[in-house]
Amino acid sequence: QVQLAESGGGLVQAGGSLRLSCVASGVTFSINAMGWNRQAPGKQPELVAQITSSGRTSYADSVKDRGTISRDNARNTVYLQMNSLKPEDTAIYYCYVQSAYGSKYWGQGTQVTVSS
Repeated sequence: QVQLAESGGGLVQAGGSLRLSCVASGVTFSINAMGWNRQAPGKQPELVAQITSSGRTSYADSVKDRGTISRDNARNTVYLQMNSLKPEDTAIYYCYVQSAYGSKYWGQGTQVTVSS
């Protein structure tokens, strides 16, 4: 059974930084991509960043210049470094892993709150 455990969320002041981590366990397939979505209250989920097994990254326009996604393939771990945080970054952040067949597995989410 695939399980993903996020950590690193919390309360931070605007302009601050956070590093989110997500460890995937119970993975018995090749992971094609790992990434982060977020959902703010009353808003649709948003893809924040993704990194493929080859290291190719993609970002939402809203975080492109402020976020860095990375992964440790040996540890099935993905990280999201967020800098210059804004109140509009407040959301629950969910990590995921995607298999080569397109199946996605999600974590329970970690709350990020940015105060102005």
